[in-house]
Amino acid sequence: MTAARRRTSLTPHRDFAACLTFLRTILFWIYFVLLSVVFYLAALPTLVLPRRAIVRTSQTWSWCVFWGLKVFAGCGMEVRGEIPHGAVLVAAKHMSMWDTLALYALLDDVCIVVKRELYKIPFYGWYIRKAGVIGIDRAAGASALRTMAGEAAPVIKARRPIAIFPEGTRKKPGAPPDYKPGVAGLYGLLRLDCVPVALNSGQFWTGFLKRPGRIVIEFLPPIPAGLKRSEFTRELEGRIEAATAVLVEEGRRLLAKDG
Repeated sequence: MTAARRRTSLTPHRDFAACLTFLRTILFWIYFVLLSVVFYLAALPTLVLPRRAIVRTSQTWSWCVFWGLKVFAGCGMEVRGEIPHGAVLVAAKHMSMWDTLALYALLDDVCIVVKRELYKIPFYGWYIRKAGVIGIDRAAGASALRTMAGEAAPVIKARRPIAIFPEGTRKKPGAPPDYKPGVAGLYGLLRLDCVPVALNSGQFWTGFLKRPGRIVIEFLPPIPAGLKRSEFTRELEGRIEAATAVLVEEGRRLLAKDG
């Protein structure tokens, strides 16, 4: 069979697979919206209850989202490495909304560093503030680091992990890294070990479309406290980017096999 004939014979299969992925994505989004509306309304009483109530509710919602992603979109998840506990800084690659849900679901009572603009979103903003996140104004410059450090102090005292996305925003798989100085500044001020996190969610949770496969999140060995900021930044970026490249290649092979 010539190459042209092989390509022609594969086209109907690829078209059917693409159509099926689109239909399954639609089903997932219907489920996601209905689930979120139910949880947001049911969780209103937690705004006047102890903070742990909204934390448990958020974790349950995240696991329900993952269940729907697997059932409707055919996309599962795999966790690798040792999940950290207690007062530790967790620095994760950021490719999609999935990443935030995973940190909420996997880390016990995590405090995530988020954009302060998210506070303005009805329901969602109310709940994340109640859950005890750290909100920063990225335009504030050096004062944003002081704000993070100040809000982090009671979190550390409570033995809660703090999670941050070092690049500050989502990056597509394979995009050049852009690590901001805030993570190194926070690492230096808090004097905590830092657990790097690699993942490949952006290959499967691609904005609207949800592709079948398996998202992998990997907790890497911790970077000990006490390194110089420049040394820490090189070590953090090197570890995350190297591990992420392996996971992205693994995801690429999986997508090629299924597609």
